[in-house]
Amino acid sequence: QVNVVESGGGLVQAGGSLRLSCAAPGHTFNGYAMGWFRRTPGQESELVAAINWAASSTYYTNSVKGRFTISRDDAKNTVYLQMNSLKAEDTAVYYCNRAHTIELLTTQPDFGSGGQGTQVTVSS
Repeated sequence: QVNVVESGGGLVQAGGSLRLSCAAPGHTFNGYAMGWFRRTPGQESELVAAINWAASSTYYTNSVKGRFTISRDDAKNTVYLQMNSLKAEDTAVYYCNRAHTIELLTTQPDFGSGGQGTQVTVSS
């Protein structure tokens, strides 16, 4: 079991903001694509945002475009997800994963089904 540590979640009112962080002690993010996923009970996990190894390309699912921003700090081996204008439908457990490319995040993620994640709850 890979030790992946996600943090920054919490309870926020609709329209508010949160910044999530992801680190994996002992596992480098350098040279890998990173992605943020979210899962809710009864639904499949969804890739919300991703960034390639060079931070030159990003992906966002349609529902978060213009509101969420993924970034990375390879010196700190940390990936972030800035979430603005949060909506009730953003409520989920958010977790990160790693792969060689953005495309492989959904088919061959290095951290399997991901860690415990961090709970984001948006009240309407």
